[in-house]
Amino acid sequence: MFEPMFIFLLVLLVFLAVVIVELKDLLYAVIVAAIYSIIIALLFYMLQAPDIAITQVVVGAGIQTALFIAAIAKSLRMEE
Repeated sequence: MFEPMFIFLLVLLVFLAVVIVELKDLLYAVIVAAIYSIIIALLFYMLQAPDIAITQVVVGAGIQTALFIAAIAKSLRMEE
């Protein structure tokens, strides 16, 4: 039904989601979330939805990451 690469990326997404939740440093969590977003865009592309994949990269990995980094810059980076 699904090719092995698709299944691998889905498993990688689950792993990255757990890593994001467990990271104590917020900047590292945002970087991993950007990688997560790029993988989701790749999955959209594999599902033959290139317009949604492009939007995901621009919004998810671009704008969202920039906003999170700006917010982190105005706060403490480490969780207490």
